[in-house]
Amino acid sequence: MWKRDETPKPTVSQPPAPAPVTPSQPASAASQPENRRIEREMVNIGKSVVIKGELNGSEDLTIEGQVEGKIELRDHVLTIGPNGKIKAQVFAKSVIVLGEVNGNVTATEKVDIRDGGSVDGDIISPRVAIAEGAHFRGSVDMQRKGVQPAVASATAAAAPKPAATQPAATGKEV
Repeated sequence: MWKRDETPKPTVSQPPAPAPVTPSQPASAASQPENRRIEREMVNIGKSVVIKGELNGSEDLTIEGQVEGKIELRDHVLTIGPNGKIKAQVFAKSVIVLGEVNGNVTATEKVDIRDGGSVDGDIISPRVAIAEGAHFRGSVDMQRKGVQPAVASATAAAAPKPAATQPAATGKEV
């Protein structure tokens, strides 16, 4: 009897299955251009490519070669591949390091130094991840997005003054 119950269930499932298959075919056709668009928005710089100067872009970028100078991808992800060697100031939304970076790295979202990755320079980013087996030498500044350095230092300078006057006032009241 169990086998008979199993047979009707696939039969019931089969008629609805062709109906979703028909809509999913146009959906897959629609997703294929999206996939192509996504592929077009990611650029790879191969192992044999050497770039000296400024590198700007409005696409996600993976670097396997060498770059010397300045890299700016303010609204996009920069990935330094395992063979990538960077001697540059880096500005991006997110930076993933699998290779070597010599220079300061500034990211608006996250810097991720993975196993085997190396960064020699300062990092400025609200989120930083350094994997076990990664190399990092420099300083890390994990500022929040809304706080600017001048505001943070002014707030820090103003904080001790009220703290010093409060105990004195408390002493007079007692």
